[in-house]
Amino acid sequence: MRHYPRNSPQAAARIVALTLLADGHLAPAELRVLEDRDAAGRLELSRDEMRAVLHGYCEDLLNSAHLTWDETCRVDPRTLAQLLADIDDPPLRQTVLQLCLEIVQADEHVADGESVVLGKR
Repeated sequence: MRHYPRNSPQAAARIVALTLLADGHLAPAELRVLEDRDAAGRLELSRDEMRAVLHGYCEDLLNSAHLTWDETCRVDPRTLAQLLADIDDPPLRQTVLQLCLEIVQADEHVADGESVVLGKR
């Protein structure tokens, strides 16, 4: 995985990207949430910067040796914990959590992979 500074907008956006892909695909309803709720702006990124983080996360997943493949694509627990630990600023953490919840609720179904991401602190 590429490195982003702790509590950076990019590190926060990567967790949002992780949530988007936690069920193995990008659902149109979830992508609409990104736009409708101004996820990029709330994370102090432009839309292009947000897309670049999402694209980079996809590339990292494809190149990662830490993947497990079954019905969904997800990072291993250690990598997930490391990614989540990159955000320890309480207000930023609250923003990221709120965005992740909005994304997960967008399609009215909480997949196993999404549940794992939301269950971590």
